[in-house]
Amino acid sequence: MALQTSGAISLDDIHVEAGGSTGSTCSLNDTDIRGLTAADGKTINSTQGTTIDFDDFYGATSQTHVAASGGSTTTSGNYKFHYFTSSGTLSFSSIGSGGPSNTVDYIIIAGGGAGGRSAGGGGGAGGYKTGTFSASAGDKAITIGGGGAGSSQASGSDSSIAGVHTSTGGGRGGGVNAGGSYNGMGPESGGSGGGGSDNSSGNDNFTSGASGTSGEGNAGGDGRRGYYAPYFGSGGGGGGGKGSAGGDHRLLGGSYSAPGVGGDGSNTGNANYNSATRGGGGGGGIKQSSPSTGTAGSGGGGAGSSSGQAAGSSGTANTGGGGGGGGTYGTGAPNYQTLRYDGGNGGSGIVMVRYQYQG
Repeated sequence: MALQTSGAISLDDIHVEAGGSTGSTCSLNDTDIRGLTAADGKTINSTQGTTIDFDDFYGATSQTHVAASGGSTTTSGNYKFHYFTSSGTLSFSSIGSGGPSNTVDYIIIAGGGAGGRSAGGGGGAGGYKTGTFSASAGDKAITIGGGGAGSSQASGSDSSIAGVHTSTGGGRGGGVNAGGSYNGMGPESGGSGGGGSDNSSGNDNFTSGASGTSGEGNAGGDGRRGYYAPYFGSGGGGGGGKGSAGGDHRLLGGSYSAPGVGGDGSNTGNANYNSATRGGGGGGGIKQSSPSTGTAGSGGGGAGSSSGQAAGSSGTANTGGGGGGGGTYGTGAPNYQTLRYDGGNGGSGIVMVRYQYQG
């Protein structure tokens, strides 16, 4: 514990704080004594043979705290936070000793998956993982995963702290391929899974959502192809989020149905420097029209297409949110064209850490 801040203080008191045995021989020139950490507003001259006052040792301690650099930083109480919105390096200059905790809390969120094309499923949120590790001297590489591109219906990329944990990119939402055929573009598993889509050649058929990764996220909801009344209005399932699974495409009555909503995100983890919710799934896309839009999951997910003639919205950057599913629309006579719209891009990931830096 630290030395007293007032009153009489002896060389023996100082020696014991520095790790020596009471009553043993010591000197104010000893390296360990001059190496004590001074209290705020005090300075202990570390150069041997120079003048030093006993008052300089008021509040001094042999304890050290974790210290690091990298990313953006903020503090709250005795804790310091680092957050990375692009890849970089977390460099430890001190790992702490003599009592203060050297535990580092972390949150690692991967990039979200893209929404699917043409009444596509919502993209799954990037994997969201919380935990701790012990500070160790040196550098740790930080990788921030990008969101999947809606134009290529891609899953998100992984985020990581080297040697600690890698969170899995969010799975893409299911959708049709660029040529319009109903094959090969099913939803993918990921940190959270992508939603199923209008991805079947039959009528009133379901396409299951993809699974999430245990401890990182949840599954996507089911999509549905419903062509004839009362199943008109095919649509995608919602992408999974950290907090909940994506919703299934569902009937509303009459000739309408509604796309699945994105799974909600989360704000859990000690390293969450601003308590924001992240890791939301994308909403499902629709066919033709619907009185209901595939609502995005809280925490950065993108909404599904607002009509059959619209693309899905993109997930929010640095939340790992999944992209919303795109729409599809048949023009009817005389051209009988089917218009297909891309899903939204997934949001990029983020890495956050927290440790005790004073107190």
